[in-house]
Amino acid sequence: MPDALPDPSAISGTTRLYVVLGDPVAQVRAPGLLNDLFARTARDAVLVPVHVGPEGLGEVMRGLRRIHNLDGILVTVPHKIEVCRYADLLGPAAEVAGSANALRRNPDGTWLADNFDGAGFVHGLRANGHDPAGATVALAGAGGAGRAVAAALLTAGVAQLRLYDPDSARQEDVLARLDARWPGRVRSGVEGDFDGEGDHEGGRVDIAVNATPLGMRPGDPLPFDPARLPRTCVVADIIMKPAETALLKAARDSGRPVVHGRHMLDSQVLLYQQFFALHAPERNGRWEP
Repeated sequence: MPDALPDPSAISGTTRLYVVLGDPVAQVRAPGLLNDLFARTARDAVLVPVHVGPEGLGEVMRGLRRIHNLDGILVTVPHKIEVCRYADLLGPAAEVAGSANALRRNPDGTWLADNFDGAGFVHGLRANGHDPAGATVALAGAGGAGRAVAAALLTAGVAQLRLYDPDSARQEDVLARLDARWPGRVRSGVEGDFDGEGDHEGGRVDIAVNATPLGMRPGDPLPFDPARLPRTCVVADIIMKPAETALLKAARDSGRPVVHGRHMLDSQVLLYQQFFALHAPERNGRWEP
């Protein structure tokens, strides 16, 4: 079923604007979720997708900052790290992760960037009955979303996080950032962290996470083979579309519990509502969420 679309007749000269930036953007679910939220909260606003590649991000961001009726920007792959350069202020999660997936215009005209990927991911895990506290987690991907997920998992109390990224320089940069805040709880991962029943160096894995783009396109290789993980290992993917990636299908078919990417985004809607101050009309003397 397609995402809900705003009523074109309701858009006027007073409508406030929001955008989601990405390359590609065909997979984004934010327009349906946020436009539905605007409708439920009687907000005169609309969110539209903007497809821009890395070479055009700076020019687009400088232009967006000049649009007076633009109140918010959501960000998806591959811009979550680079977009921090165009914010005036970084919120706590963006400061730790070095990446952002949401920016808002403050009343003084400055732009604040923060990241809700990690908080949404952890909430989605818990909503599916998987508390990461005390767990050993193997995480593939140290990009904009991956580093936010890593920071949130450490905040949630994972015992050990093994971070693997094929870009060794990026991996080491993120490891240094995380280790400075959570010393001794994060280490450099290897592909073997997603292998076997724990007889490899470092022991067994409780949760394995794909935070890479592998799985967005047909024919992508698996980021790791879930059949080689412990049967009790939870396999999670942050990809939104397709809803069931090849990784999750393989994990489910082999009897491993899975957590889909949509849970990460669905859990962020309330966080976006708070960040952008999207409140419902007053009913019976109080504000409704």
